[in-house]
Amino acid sequence: MPGMEIRPTSDRLRETLFDVLCAGNKNALTGMMFVDLFAGTGAVGIEALSRGAGSAVFVESSAKAVALIRENLKSLGVETGYTLVRADVSSAFRKIEAVGSSAGIVFLDPPYAGQALYRETLEALSQWSGVTAETLVIAEHDKRFDPDEVVGALRRYRKLAQGDAALSFYKKS
Repeated sequence: MPGMEIRPTSDRLRETLFDVLCAGNKNALTGMMFVDLFAGTGAVGIEALSRGAGSAVFVESSAKAVALIRENLKSLGVETGYTLVRADVSSAFRKIEAVGSSAGIVFLDPPYAGQALYRETLEALSQWSGVTAETLVIAEHDKRFDPDEVVGALRRYRKLAQGDAALSFYKKS
């Protein structure tokens, strides 16, 4: 929709994402740090918390979106277990490292029009110490756009399309 700064992940795609992540194991996210880059409304990170993630880190550069995430967390009664980082993604990694542990899952959903952000972010993630061989990196993108099979040390092992969107799943090789 013209003029919209935030494009939330659709309910259906979010449900599919978590069905894949928790396939056969409702405790799959327990204790895990979930990083939601380009967090927008925070819906994906909030869903991770509701499904048992140990913590969530929301990274968003827009002051309006950060206020919306804070409002959404408050309205759902979420008072702990999260860190809200207002910064662009490239400078957020240092702030996230202060949280301590490495990420279990990193979800990124840059604006679809910002295709260069996918490569830049995936490249930065492939070099970031918070992403280990066990970390799952997931990029949501337009299904007509391919953010590449290999970016730095990250290799895509699965791509799942649904409607106009797709999810690319990466691991460090």
